[in-house]
Amino acid sequence: MTQKRKKLAIIHTTPVTVDSLKALVLEEIGGDCEVINLLDDSILPELARNGADVGAIESRWVNYAKIAESLGADVVLGACSSVGELAKAASREVRVPVLRIDEAMAEEAVRRGRDIGVAATLQTTLGPTTRLLEEKAREAGAEATFHPMIAADAYRLLMAGDREGHDRVLGEALLELQARCDVVVLAQASMARVVETLPDGVRGKFLSSPALGVRRAKALLNK
Repeated sequence: MTQKRKKLAIIHTTPVTVDSLKALVLEEIGGDCEVINLLDDSILPELARNGADVGAIESRWVNYAKIAESLGADVVLGACSSVGELAKAASREVRVPVLRIDEAMAEEAVRRGRDIGVAATLQTTLGPTTRLLEEKAREAGAEATFHPMIAADAYRLLMAGDREGHDRVLGEALLELQARCDVVVLAQASMARVVETLPDGVRGKFLSSPALGVRRAKALLNK
């Protein structure tokens, strides 16, 4: 009897994460997992205009989780940290697990160090990521100090189509931040590839959400 293929639905707020996460799922989970991509690239501009009020887009995002469930998804993964807090709301509305991509990363950061850098290129991502880290630190009974850094120029370059410029500017900012931290959390999945451009000796200080988030999804898919 042929085993039914597992389905992982990923909700994106930027096309930047679509191909990279699909490739990561293939690498970490394998071809037996079908990926369903749901993309709404109007969310981040709206959050930029409304002061990062995720409540304004909650019903829309939760509806994407419902659509994912209706398409047969076994697990739903939110790819955007700016709206990661909506995973809890969606979990109350669907019967399948809804994960935020950065939760496993936050838990690992709290285990690794006391001085934790939080790097972002978007202001809207910094608050949700920091709140998640604070929550995980409380749960673990760990003392932690958080050092935020926003590389806004890098994001502007990326949106203008200058990926090389984005990587250069962000890489310089990350090198500066890591020098005063035990570990640095990358608040956006799209930042992960920049770590590979940094010197070998410092790469181990950075944590990115994609691989850790996909591995957690894999564990749920295999249950």
